Amino acid sequence: MTTGRMPAPGPSGGLSNLQTRVLSAVVLIAIVLPVTWYGGLAFRVLCAAIGAAILFEWLRMSSAVARDHKIILGLMLAGVLGLLVIAIPALYVLLALASGVAAAAAFARVRGTGTEAAVGFAYAGLSAVALALLRDDDRQGLWAILFLFAVVWATDICAYFVGRAVGGPKLAPAISPGKTWSGAIGGTAGGIAAGMAVAWYVGFADFATVLICLILSVVGQVGDLFESSVKRRHGTKDSSNLIPGHGGVMDRVDALVAAAFAFYVIGALSGGLDQPAHGLIPV
Repeated sequence: MTTGRMPAPGPSGGLSNLQTRVLSAVVLIAIVLPVTWYGGLAFRVLCAAIGAAILFEWLRMSSAVARDHKIILGLMLAGVLGLLVIAIPALYVLLALASGVAAAAAFARVRGTGTEAAVGFAYAGLSAVALALLRDDDRQGLWAILFLFAVVWATDICAYFVGRAVGGPKLAPAISPGKTWSGAIGGTAGGIAAGMAVAWYVGFADFATVLICLILSVVGQVGDLFESSVKRRHGTKDSSNLIPGHGGVMDRVDALVAAAFAFYVIGALSGGLDQPAHGLIPV
């Protein structure tokens, strides 16, 4: 994700970086939206694939985790994601994830890999689980995830173009020099506007929804900065090169998964662990 980052020029005669980003985004949206609309097993498999890709990229960036350790951690996450795909109750999935994180932490301590492997395991698992449980298989879940997409994607797009047009002071120069305060503010405004448009269409637009839009936009940008800090610590520009113009899966979903986790927690507090969207989308 970007927050006012200047695009790099493309090679002579080829697509520019911005053109490549747009083309990749169109392809991804053409895949993600139909799967999201359909929901069910297809969406849970997509979430599991996202979680697996995040852990792969996290461990790929980390030279502190040995190859055999990475394999074991991957198998542990595969077990949690397998439970997610077969859709047992949310409480059991969350307990399995918590047990996996505890086991990964103990494993990392015993094997001398530090806590980074356990943090990566938790980040990947929570990303997949939050998205899947938030979507669920009903009308509320569909609109909850579309609302989330609207806020996060509009934040990203507006931050990019406002940051380019306005410039100004850097948001977090030590973490991500390309991000600006103008981009962050413009992105937040765009995210709120897009989220409220969806809320108005569905029929739940009120002041509380404005606050939720604000929280999700800000949390998404914090998630973006978190991923940038991880890459900076490992001295890499992109988490991988899986997505042309965007880098890796982590680069594409960093804001989305952070906002999804926050949205799931908000919903779970009001609608329950198994049906968090029911506390958010009264339709």
